[in-house]
Amino acid sequence: MKKLVLILTMVVMSSLQAQERPKLVVGIVVDQMKMEYLYRFSSDFSADGFKRLMGNGYVFQNMHYNYMPTYTAPGHASIYTGTTPASHGIVSNEWFSRKLGRDMYCTDDASVSTVGDGTKEEGEMSPKNLLTTTITDELRMGTNFKGKVIGLSLKDRGAILPAGHFANWAFWYSKTGSFISSTFYGDKLPDWVQKFNDEKHYMPYINKGWDLLKPKVTYDESLEDNNPYEGKLYNSTAPVFPYDLKDMYTKNDAGVLRSTPYGNNLLAEFAMKAIEKEELGKDNITDFLTVSFSSTDYVGHLLGPRSMELQDTYLRLDQTIAEFLHYLDKTVGKDNYLLFLTADHAGAENVNYLKDHKYNVNSISPKDIRNNLKDFSMNTFGADLVLNYGSFNLFFNKELIKTKNLDLNVVKEAFKGYLMTQDYVKRVYTEEEVLNSTGNDYYLNFIAKGYDVTQNGDLIILDKPGYIEYQGTGTSHGTTYTYDTHVPAIFYGWHIKKGESFNKKEITQIAPTIAQKIKVSFPNGTEAHVLEEVLKD
Repeated sequence: MKKLVLILTMVVMSSLQAQERPKLVVGIVVDQMKMEYLYRFSSDFSADGFKRLMGNGYVFQNMHYNYMPTYTAPGHASIYTGTTPASHGIVSNEWFSRKLGRDMYCTDDASVSTVGDGTKEEGEMSPKNLLTTTITDELRMGTNFKGKVIGLSLKDRGAILPAGHFANWAFWYSKTGSFISSTFYGDKLPDWVQKFNDEKHYMPYINKGWDLLKPKVTYDESLEDNNPYEGKLYNSTAPVFPYDLKDMYTKNDAGVLRSTPYGNNLLAEFAMKAIEKEELGKDNITDFLTVSFSSTDYVGHLLGPRSMELQDTYLRLDQTIAEFLHYLDKTVGKDNYLLFLTADHAGAENVNYLKDHKYNVNSISPKDIRNNLKDFSMNTFGADLVLNYGSFNLFFNKELIKTKNLDLNVVKEAFKGYLMTQDYVKRVYTEEEVLNSTGNDYYLNFIAKGYDVTQNGDLIILDKPGYIEYQGTGTSHGTTYTYDTHVPAIFYGWHIKKGESFNKKEITQIAPTIAQKIKVSFPNGTEAHVLEEVLKD
């Protein structure tokens, strides 16, 4: 009898052990973060931020995006769904939908309204355009909706898409300086959010302005403070420190904080307040907090990857990460939270910087592309047959083509032939080629995984390496090339052993790995390829 009781006890204990979960999962996305930044700025990081994660966590040194376009909305959706835009439907930040016949934004939802002190347009947002479930959705269902999910970001899409369909709340930053939400989540902001907003936490950052965190000699990994590859922050006279944020705020609004490292500081403050007031990680039912740091993207776009401003933003984010980890240690417990850090895409070098170092590349104006397509169409077919061009997608006006008794396939081939004569074009694929992809064409494989037949174009254009459809200063992203696809991926905390892998991995492996780690169902669109290295305790 004693042996039977012992065996039953061991079975029960084994079962309990198998179902053990962390108290809190924290997903951190750093917008437009190249893996290279962790190498380039390493000597200037503290011991307690990025270095702590890399030194004590498991680092995937060769993590990549596996589709095009590499933009913010599809990036966040792909991290948390474990699949690509072809399945989850978020094919860009904004795109022309041929189904609707108009432009649409990734999280647009006219059926909901703003909650909090934001404009009407800022709050008409929800995850309804996301077609598949997220790992956060699966956690909610896996805990019978008892585990909380909160999504936070300066950007609406950075908060909404990671939090999924079943989140308790998603909050994003308004140009009024407040964190807002929509009626998709509730009719009224929680009292703690309203109190945080009323305290105007953004103002101390505005008042002190933006100067270098460390002595100028520290920034020898960057170009000179004033260089020709930088844009100007809110029409400042020159891209140089210090920046008078009070003047910018007076002439604009509280949205100026987004384009400074302080946007990340403010978000971290808000995240810590959310953990406290929502009591995340306080019981044995797992909660999930998603945090997307957006200021890195705003600074990168405007000032570029070689600017002192970008380096300063990462040195400050390093301190913010250190403070956030310390807070998690204190409030949730060092062994009670599972954290991962990655990025929604990386970013290209500034084209003029490359040109000045004798690389034969150029920036291409999207407006010029559209005008040139119109000229070609008028000269060839006597009419402008282009309905829309954006996010590397070209849409034809099929009604006009039909009216003029033209063959659509002839039109496609004519435009394809024209585009292949352009200096910036590497490949052009028709809808039929994308849908019949075998996976053997390296570039087409990326495009097929980013293609939704109801929402994408008749032709997809891939630019040559180094070319950017952007302005001459700062930078952008969106292509299949490693400068846009190679991002950090670090797992840290609960049941994560120290280590690193140099094998190539794909961003869509993160969500199913978390699902296996915390014993919940896979997101319903994922291919379920996992990162085995972090599943072994």
